[in-house]
Amino acid sequence: QVQLVESGGGLVQPGGSLRLSCAASRSLFTAVTMAWHRQAPGNQREVVARITPGGTTTYADSVKGRFIISRDNARSMVYLQMNSLKPEDTAVYYCNTPLSSFPWGQGTQVTVSS
Repeated sequence: QVQLVESGGGLVQPGGSLRLSCAASRSLFTAVTMAWHRQAPGNQREVVARITPGGTTTYADSVKGRFIISRDNARSMVYLQMNSLKPEDTAVYYCNTPLSSFPWGQGTQVTVSS
């Protein structure tokens, strides 16, 4: 079974940048579309970006133009480059398939605050 480990979160000021990483325990994930999800307190978990095995990307309107999702299939890694961060980006960020086919990892906290 695939295990997912997210890292790279932290506290950043508005306008700043962070790069999140997701490591998968098995290369099985390289054959599936992967996504970054986020969940803010009191909100439902939402998909903010997704990437196909071939590298085609889609983004939620709220992050379009600011976030970039990428993947390294050889290393079983997925990344999320987050630029021009806003306070409303504050959330716990998780990677998984868009329909959460794998067990959830622990997530990584992103806090955007001055």
